Amino acid sequence: MAKDKYWQNLVNKHLVGRKIVKVEWLSPKETDRLFGWSFQPCELHLDNGVVLTPSADDEGNESGSIFTTITELGVIPCFRD
Repeated sequence: MAKDKYWQNLVNKHLVGRKIVKVEWLSPKETDRLFGWSFQPCELHLDNGVVLTPSADDEGNESGSIFTTITELGVIPCFRD
């Protein structure tokens, strides 16, 4: 199986059909304690307890924003407090 299909299947298995139940930004203190980042990301909490935290890259070097196709919300930002 190709790498892209492997990841697509794994992500689909865990995320498709889930419901977002809470959206919140990490505080500066939490962000530093958990990740050592300078920017506070928006976290998406799912109905199964999974939390999605955007990162700038797959090594977790800094928090990330979420780009959308929503006209009035083209990007969900991260903050630096």
